[in-house]
Amino acid sequence: MSENNNLGTICVQGGYTPKSGEARVLPIYQSTTFKYDTSDHMGKLFDLEAEGYFYSRLQNPTCDAVAEKITELEGGVAGMLTSSGQAANLFAIINICEAGGHVVCSAPIYGGTFNLFNVTLRKFGLDFTFVDPDAPEEELAKAFKENTKAVFAETISNPSLVVLDIEKFARLAHSHGVPLILDNTFATPINCRPFEWGADIVTHSTTKYMDGHAAVVGGCIVDSGNFDWEAHAEKFPGLTTPDESYHGIIYTKKFGKAAYITKATVQLMRDLGSVQSPHNAFLLNLGLESLHLRMKRHCENADAVAKYLNENDNVAWVNYCGLQDNKYHALAQKYMPNGSCGVISFGLKGGRDVAIKFMDNLKLAAIVTHVADARTSVLHPASHTHRQLSEAQLIEAGVQPDLIRFSVGIEDAADIIADIEQALKVAFNG
Repeated sequence: MSENNNLGTICVQGGYTPKSGEARVLPIYQSTTFKYDTSDHMGKLFDLEAEGYFYSRLQNPTCDAVAEKITELEGGVAGMLTSSGQAANLFAIINICEAGGHVVCSAPIYGGTFNLFNVTLRKFGLDFTFVDPDAPEEELAKAFKENTKAVFAETISNPSLVVLDIEKFARLAHSHGVPLILDNTFATPINCRPFEWGADIVTHSTTKYMDGHAAVVGGCIVDSGNFDWEAHAEKFPGLTTPDESYHGIIYTKKFGKAAYITKATVQLMRDLGSVQSPHNAFLLNLGLESLHLRMKRHCENADAVAKYLNENDNVAWVNYCGLQDNKYHALAQKYMPNGSCGVISFGLKGGRDVAIKFMDNLKLAAIVTHVADARTSVLHPASHTHRQLSEAQLIEAGVQPDLIRFSVGIEDAADIIADIEQALKVAFNG
């Protein structure tokens, strides 16, 4: 394939180019191990002195082809698949942040990620400072410490739908000698390519739009190759000093721009094993082939639904950056001029009880612990995905008690709106 292909072509053909006589469709290499003729060859693989496959916990041809496709879509230099989006965010952080390290994190992020950082990783000696992404740069700068190793945020936050000012956060991160890690799950590279705005590392829950059919759980990490680890060597000893578990190799010296992903693969995946199965990667690839088509439809439908809700007298408020009066509309136009995502959040007059009644009477939209599916789905985060958070933490994460997260699918928009309309009638009229 040409390096100059457009995103739609990469979705369909990226990552895998069959040779003459080979399978046209990406094969599933459903094997744990790979055969070699000599012990010496296998030894070189274990020493990272030769390239190849020897055990699917570290690398697998099917998984690598899909990771390469996502890397091409994001415009990065290297990528790796993980077993889930949660695993991707975990690996992205601990690949450069050990016990005693500190991360500046945007407060409005997915509840599971917030819990991972604020509860679980604190038990392992990592520290996090959660900040308001809308705060001025001089205020945000106060959150950095001598031991800060990274900045983490979501391009579009789940479920509060805050649109991040990527350039502002990239400037802050780089001025303190650390990378900006962005979870780009909601926007996908079809609608936003964070590397073009200064981000250094991107993560995805591929479970969402990339798969698009609620079929397989998965995650991905992509490195831009742009952050200079050597320039800040004292902050990142895991990359810039010898790894004795591989006979003292130094990742930045040996692997250059691929250092970050190589370390995450051969060290973290080796030891923690959050691997994606080749069969899941195969199904993910099928989803990726239509990603560019689905994202356009998701956004068109979400625009129509958001406008309907915004004009309905029973709706207290609507948060969707596609609306002209939305506080994030200008940022969305800057970073995502072709559309953001298909997720809308809104609240109903009458509060939480009416919201629950409304959701229980939807027929086309399903109540599921999922988002970004081809099928329209709905969730009440305070009762479901963010249930572990306190009231104060809910507010900090931008989750109001009456917030309904409505993930608009790719069905006919008129049918989605009709379903909302009938459920509102029942909720308010009995």
